[in-house]
Amino acid sequence: MSFVNDLTITRDGRKIYFTDSSSKWQRRDFLLLVMEGTDDGRLLEYDTETKEVKVLLDQLRFANGVQLSPDEDFVLVAELTMARIRRVYVSGLMKGGVDMFVENLPGFPDNIRPSSSGGYWVCMSSIRPNPGFSMLDFLSERPYIKRMIFKLFSQETVMKFVPRYSLALELSSSGTIQRSLHDPDGQVATYISEAHEHDGYLYLGSFRSPFLCRLSLQSL
Repeated sequence: MSFVNDLTITRDGRKIYFTDSSSKWQRRDFLLLVMEGTDDGRLLEYDTETKEVKVLLDQLRFANGVQLSPDEDFVLVAELTMARIRRVYVSGLMKGGVDMFVENLPGFPDNIRPSSSGGYWVCMSSIRPNPGFSMLDFLSERPYIKRMIFKLFSQETVMKFVPRYSLALELSSSGTIQRSLHDPDGQVATYISEAHEHDGYLYLGSFRSPFLCRLSLQSL
């Protein structure tokens, strides 16, 4: 496994569900994976007692954040480059089933974490301007331009064209957007990757910034 990304663990500690974002690229090459848009990501299950690993879902495009439901009957997994979240049932009558939890998100989803309302916090690692121009959406149907960019520019150069707009969504238990938190210029938190709620505060992490931000939810 070259790009293990996120994990979630059952309360009894037996099962660990985790994502492998790509079989080709490593973490340091994340932008190349985004640009290439390959479907080599996977959701896996590790049983700590039997030491067995199972592939629950493959052919994911940049498998990213993963989160167990409160009842531990399904796992949510984010597909970053598809701007959607899939739902994989891991217990109960629907075990083995897969459906769409939410799609056509306003950004590219990173980690997923539970909210105090019974829903989920999802951070967008980058947004999809609407109306406006989205480079990733534009390049998705133009592979020849992507190949040219790979040859001419470094990842750091390409990152300069990625909007610094930070966006966190709170989704309901059924996947509808309950509320959204915006930092249009990335002045407080840039390129946020996770929102963790604890004791009335939302802690925001970033895949680029070397610090955490703390936001009081009571002040919103």
